[in-house]
Amino acid sequence: MYQHLLKSLNRLHPRTWDFIQLMRLDKPIGIYLLLWPTLWALWIAGQGAPSGKNLLIFVVGVILMRAAGCVINDYADRDFDGHVRRTQARPLAAGKISAKEALVLFATLVAASFGLVLFTNATTIWLSFGGLALAACYPFMKRYTFYPQVVLGAAFSWGMPMAFTAETGALPAAAWLLYLANLLWTVAYDTYYAMTDRDDDLKIGVKSTAILFGDADRLIIASLQSLALFCLLLAGNRFELGGYFHLGLLAAAACFVWEYWSTRTREPQACFQAFLHNHWAGLAIFIGIVADYALR
Repeated sequence: MYQHLLKSLNRLHPRTWDFIQLMRLDKPIGIYLLLWPTLWALWIAGQGAPSGKNLLIFVVGVILMRAAGCVINDYADRDFDGHVRRTQARPLAAGKISAKEALVLFATLVAASFGLVLFTNATTIWLSFGGLALAACYPFMKRYTFYPQVVLGAAFSWGMPMAFTAETGALPAAAWLLYLANLLWTVAYDTYYAMTDRDDDLKIGVKSTAILFGDADRLIIASLQSLALFCLLLAGNRFELGGYFHLGLLAAAACFVWEYWSTRTREPQACFQAFLHNHWAGLAIFIGIVADYALR
């Protein structure tokens, strides 16, 4: 149904599909990976019953900011993407969309996201500027550091403290355990993603944790995922989450084990599938949180 809707939108204007691809709306995996942790935080902050207003704000906000992140990422990489097999057909790299059009679209998406945040409170509004700064600078980090995945993790986790302040007006210390858990998890799955392009990145001089970790990549990914689960376990204890939450963590751990096994050959497509598979781990944790509050 989702893909059918996008195809229907394409009939409105011959260039619509180019902009859909630029925002990566045809590939919702990034929305899921950003959405699940935001909903973890929102559900915990609301003790299982977050306000409908905040739920709508953060779901729509996730979609808009993920789209904005993809646009500014492709703008930053427009001179690199043409040299990478997986990205050479992207609209900016292929010349279907101009750099100016991309910047206008980015500004429009950010403005729409900020409009949503204005319906929350002052603390959340101030926090949103930090999220924007992280989203805007992340795409350029791969030129200067081997840790762009860490910056992505910080950006992808920023909705979590915002969810707490929007829902409760406060930011408990334990919320930062959730933030750290998601940052570690993001570095892990985005390293799988970077392993897909490692050979091309080495040729063009782009940096990533996949290059930095080298032959220890899978072991470090597994360690990061384990640390993420440990932080979630600590956070769950602080927020008094019980058995169903722990079952969600166990399901996520099973996902991580499968990813480790499936990437044993480091074949690029297998690494990409492992990256995609993390959506199920995030969903499992979310279901565990929802069930824990609902079935008490």
